[in-house]
Amino acid sequence: MRNFTNKAADTLKKIPLSNNTVSRRIDDMSVNIIQQVVKKIKKAGQFALQLDEMTDVSGDAQLLAFVRYKDVSDINEHILFCKKLPGKTTGEQMFQIIDIFFKEHDLQWKTCGHICTDGAAAMTGSVKGLFGHVKKVNPDIKWLHCIIHREALASKRMSPDLSNVMDDAVKVINFIQSRPLNHRLFETLCDESGTEHGQLLLHTDVRWLSRGKTLLRLYELRSEVSVFLTQHQHPLALVFEDAEWVGRLAYLADIFTKLNELNLSLQGKESHILKMYDKIKGFTKKLKLWENKCDDGDVSCFPLLDSHLATTDVARGPVVKLVQAHLSKLCMDFNQYFQDIEKKSEELHWVRNPFIVSESCSKLPARLQEHLMDLSCDQGLKMTYDEKTLTEFWCDVEKEYPELGKHALIELLPFGSTYMCEVTFSALTHIKTKQRNRLDVENSLVAAVSTLSPELSKLMKDKQAQVSH
Repeated sequence: MRNFTNKAADTLKKIPLSNNTVSRRIDDMSVNIIQQVVKKIKKAGQFALQLDEMTDVSGDAQLLAFVRYKDVSDINEHILFCKKLPGKTTGEQMFQIIDIFFKEHDLQWKTCGHICTDGAAAMTGSVKGLFGHVKKVNPDIKWLHCIIHREALASKRMSPDLSNVMDDAVKVINFIQSRPLNHRLFETLCDESGTEHGQLLLHTDVRWLSRGKTLLRLYELRSEVSVFLTQHQHPLALVFEDAEWVGRLAYLADIFTKLNELNLSLQGKESHILKMYDKIKGFTKKLKLWENKCDDGDVSCFPLLDSHLATTDVARGPVVKLVQAHLSKLCMDFNQYFQDIEKKSEELHWVRNPFIVSESCSKLPARLQEHLMDLSCDQGLKMTYDEKTLTEFWCDVEKEYPELGKHALIELLPFGSTYMCEVTFSALTHIKTKQRNRLDVENSLVAAVSTLSPELSKLMKDKQAQVSH
């Protein structure tokens, strides 16, 4: 009210509002936004879905859906709905929720070409899972396991030696952080020591970046942690005096920091699947490089470990051998979880760069190969390729080579991860709190995270002014 005069502010306060005026307006804006999205989906013809499920603060299971479609000049993505799941979160119930929404908005399953979810059985089951039910109404639909989830799973398994270090680290952190008195005393110790950080970070398995940040912080505060544990006669104080154990901790902090960097590069809005494939392929190649470097005892790629080995008398050979074994296992797990990426990436090389002739285009129909040859010699579009994003470029191509452009855009349409759902679930926790645990969150969530503006002029035109208000 500070932008108004006191008189104007007092006048506005006198305007009576019913107890649900604001919520009704939010509902109207949300419905209008979804109508716009549905209209764009129908115009695009083809679309892809991103689905995820979570339990909110009141114990309700929420099914969240994002849609990705070709708009006027680019591929866009937008929230489609957030529906409460009654009873058990089975694949059949999830399918019914989506199917009802499709019927209400006259959307056809045959125009949904791709679904991206996590790897939960309720989502991926070929018989009772969501994907199994969708297959019955659209046999041609494709499913992708979220690339970020796969990256997290591939990096989860460790040898007993490293797993024990991780377990010890979590126990130490929980001893300090989960007890208020210990938390305060350790903070005081850090202040007196003049450390950059004043606290450790709790580890949470469900958070993608948790391990890297937790281990790095513990390694940086290892001296203060050792002093604190010794003062409290904790049995794990001895591990911080073991140079070999600290070396393993340093390696874990290094490797999970690198995994965090990969994870962050896979996140973000409007990140097409080919870009994510490239990031995974690049990281897998780096794993092989680091593993080969270990043959010569070179661990310079892991700065914390390298520094630790250089400043202590710990035997270098056993530590390097342990690191090499872990890198080899990590490489195998990445190849297992991403065994399809190399083939798919090669098949779509013509989409990534249509101006470089490759064998990938040989599998295209002859007429599309002809269009691709014409495109490869089009200097005007080549300038556009250098100036615009890949999806924007192919939207321009579609105007001159409709069939080729449409084919490429279909390949770029799928979601590569459930990142948008994860981010929106964070917004949901801020909207539906303990104090608002009875809130039907869908309309509020749509209005909060939407990238489309509601058509206010249309909404106001449809409303009848009330003289009493």
